[in-house]
Amino acid sequence: MSGAGAFVVVGAGPGLGAAAARRFGRAGHPVGLIARDTDRLAGLAAASASEGLTTAAEAADVTDEEALTGALAALRERLGPIEAVLFSPRPDLGWIRPVLETAPSDVRSALALSVVAAATVVRAVVPDMRRRGRGTLLFTTGGAAVEPHRDRAVSGVAYAAESAYTRMLHDALADGGVHVAQLTIVGPVGPGARHEPDDVAGELWRLHTGREQPLVVLR
Repeated sequence: MSGAGAFVVVGAGPGLGAAAARRFGRAGHPVGLIARDTDRLAGLAAASASEGLTTAAEAADVTDEEALTGALAALRERLGPIEAVLFSPRPDLGWIRPVLETAPSDVRSALALSVVAAATVVRAVVPDMRRRGRGTLLFTTGGAAVEPHRDRAVSGVAYAAESAYTRMLHDALADGGVHVAQLTIVGPVGPGARHEPDDVAGELWRLHTGREQPLVVLR
């Protein structure tokens, strides 16, 4: 894909994030990776580069607005304009407990990760996308977005809020050439699991290129 802009994974990990980086990278997009764990990030970047993909990585805690904004700016400087972003940070399993055992701090932390950090990304990348008249924002959530369960309370709360935010973004940006889509994945993602990472990455690629559906649920 000649002249393809950068594809940035916010919350990059060795499963879906790495698979999506490979899929977009093979299509000609320079790949940017953002994660908090510097050792894991270095490994992901090295693996991506070893496959011949143009890759850059920036470490940041995605709940730190200044750090996340700075990481996105640094990747834009290194890779060129950002054309697509995958927002896919994973929650801390320690927050996920039954609703009656869920503390205010658990809800606060989950919303900071799933919604406040998403808003930080949008503020950082959307103005340039709108000026260029092209761009894609992709969001992934777990199945609690559509099937909330009382034993996994914060996931249901945070993913519902992220879903509402994503839908409003889609409605606000569609006429300006920026496509917003959410992929909700019901069940585990991983090698040999219900959803293979490469298959999910392929669905993300279809959302980016098809630019028609704002919401897809994989069951």
